[in-house]
Amino acid sequence: MKRALIAVYRVRMLILLVSTGILLAIALFGPLLAGVPRSVRSTLVGVALCGWGLTLVLVLLGPRVLPHSEAVRVESPVRGRWLAMNSPASKVPSHGVRMYGQAYAIDLVHEPDRESRPVFGTGSAMRPNDDYPAFGQPVFAMVDGVVVKASDWRRDHRARSTVPGLLYLMVEGMIRELGGPGFIVGNHVTIRTDEGQYATVAHLQRGSVSVRVGDTVRRGSAIAKCGNSGNSTEPHVHAQLMDRRSLFLAQGVPMVFTGITLGADPELHDALPRNEQHMGVAGGERAPR
Repeated sequence: MKRALIAVYRVRMLILLVSTGILLAIALFGPLLAGVPRSVRSTLVGVALCGWGLTLVLVLLGPRVLPHSEAVRVESPVRGRWLAMNSPASKVPSHGVRMYGQAYAIDLVHEPDRESRPVFGTGSAMRPNDDYPAFGQPVFAMVDGVVVKASDWRRDHRARSTVPGLLYLMVEGMIRELGGPGFIVGNHVTIRTDEGQYATVAHLQRGSVSVRVGDTVRRGSAIAKCGNSGNSTEPHVHAQLMDRRSLFLAQGVPMVFTGITLGADPELHDALPRNEQHMGVAGGERAPR
């Protein structure tokens, strides 16, 4: 029973999309369905509503039945001084939802000591990416393994740096959802480990990915650059560990970065920074744009 529930939980997004699609089709193309018996249309509406209800039940019950695992030690995907946002060290799920395998994902924003990062709410609604220190910074493999996904054709949009820009991003995100998870995470690389975990870094810069599907990589090797593709407010690195290759089916796996400093503490830790906490990683020289 538990296995069956977990299997259905994995496809909850597909159930929701199909249910929503049925209702939208009936609402938009109602006149064209005049020849369809009313009982059939009522059945379709009932199926769609049941799909919504099932999705809600799965979202509420899923975390109670999902298997729990120990945090996996991985290498940081960035170097230098970075600020944590949406960190699982502060709350789980870190991004408010468990979909797309991001229950334990973390967002990292570059804040070097000698270079300022634009403050949200100042300047234009959509700042150029070059205003942000993170844009163009090298991104590194978190694990040893084989590349199973490598995408870098999506554009880097401008930062959504004010409240109007953020509202625009929310509407934009709804449209991106229709294209599937690839349009949400933007350009990304996923690496499969020998142990069967999948490490993903996302929101990468267009044209910057230096690995291809089938390549074997070592942890710490440069694989791309930080960008602002997908559903992103500003240039940053999104990192997560999953139990499946598919973002649609994957569940998040806990992870910690090895050998990082936290805040002003000079000691090295195997951990993740909390929200609004800085982490330092050796080798943080400013990279050329």
